[in-house]
Amino acid sequence: MGGARLESLEGIRVLVTGASSGIGRSLALRLAARGARLALVARREAELEALAEEIRNAGGEALPLVCDVAKAADAAAACARAERELGGVDLLVNNAGYGRHRRFADWDVADIERMMQVNYMGAVHFTKALLPGMQRRRRGWIVFVASVAGKIASPDESAYAASKFALVGLAAALSLEVEAAGVHVLTLCPGVIRTPFFDDEALSRMPPVALRQMASPEGLVDALLAALAAGRHELTWPGFIRAGYLVQALAPSFMRRQLKRTTLDAVAARDSA
Repeated sequence: MGGARLESLEGIRVLVTGASSGIGRSLALRLAARGARLALVARREAELEALAEEIRNAGGEALPLVCDVAKAADAAAACARAERELGGVDLLVNNAGYGRHRRFADWDVADIERMMQVNYMGAVHFTKALLPGMQRRRRGWIVFVASVAGKIASPDESAYAASKFALVGLAAALSLEVEAAGVHVLTLCPGVIRTPFFDDEALSRMPPVALRQMASPEGLVDALLAALAAGRHELTWPGFIRAGYLVQALAPSFMRRQLKRTTLDAVAARDSA
């Protein structure tokens, strides 16, 4: 039976969704440099092919798979090809997702539905397709890239937070179900990471505290790989954010006031200055 700790990546077969940019791209490059064999999933073919070529030129192995993760049939086909060409998948990183900053009253329902399909159902599709092989081999790792927004809901992020809360709940329950079968689940909750995920519109709406706390994807990748090596079930990064979970649990009214002060009130003050 495979252990919970993933200490060596040499020869490990990995599928990363949302691999063409941001956290996914940084992680894919690091995994390849450490000897992993990669299947790379994203919608943007040009960016995906460029990443695969970069990995191959450095001596690594990369299989680009153009796929809309929200579509079950596309996900199943991508997983089938990855398993066929790699001989199986040992590590699945459910990273694909997107977000926006807007008030719920102004949020188009079609986009709310699309966000849940990509951020939550995308992970469901890939996990359902690859979990059976891991269980048969009694060895596997599944990473769900959620968000601090899946633990602490902020205004202006209602639909995004809902999709990430769903992902956190799925990962926590699944972890208990599959542990005895040799499959280890890690929930990753990043804070604000400096990637193309945050476009100019998002940056213009972000509260000052979030802008000050933006961190590098490289640091997040370091922490993620260390968490896999240690057999951890959950990782929030940067780590200081975990204090917020305790405050929310012990002093919810205080946390509510702080969230309003540092988001809605701070943005209003900035915009009126």
